[in-house]
Amino acid sequence: VQLQASGGGLVQAGGSLRLSCVVSGRTFSKYAMGWFRQAPGQEREYVSVISWSGGTRYYADSVEGRFTISRDNAKNTVYLQMNNLTAEDTAVYYCAVQRTDYGLGSPYSSDYDYWGQGTQVTVSS
Repeated sequence: VQLQASGGGLVQAGGSLRLSCVVSGRTFSKYAMGWFRQAPGQEREYVSVISWSGGTRYYADSVEGRFTISRDNAKNTVYLQMNNLTAEDTAVYYCAVQRTDYGLGSPYSSDYDYWGQGTQVTVSS
């Protein structure tokens, strides 16, 4: 199973980015997906998850109302649209596939068994 994340970059505060993560080697449409992030010197933290069907989505309080997770099962891709970015959003962002199929997603990284390589998001203030 491979996950390829992309879309990170340098953006000014208040700007937007859209992250993408393409999954191969697993039946993408059967699995919930998650986005996590890790800032320098900090633990990896949950950002958002989407259920296998796309019908259920959850967000961390810190990004609620600014980020939107979505998926395109035909393209084996999960997205994270990030708006109104702040310096606190600066981190490496990781996508991950939930370990069990037909799940709703989970905020716990231990519930995911495959991870992308990460994409750097830097927000300048």
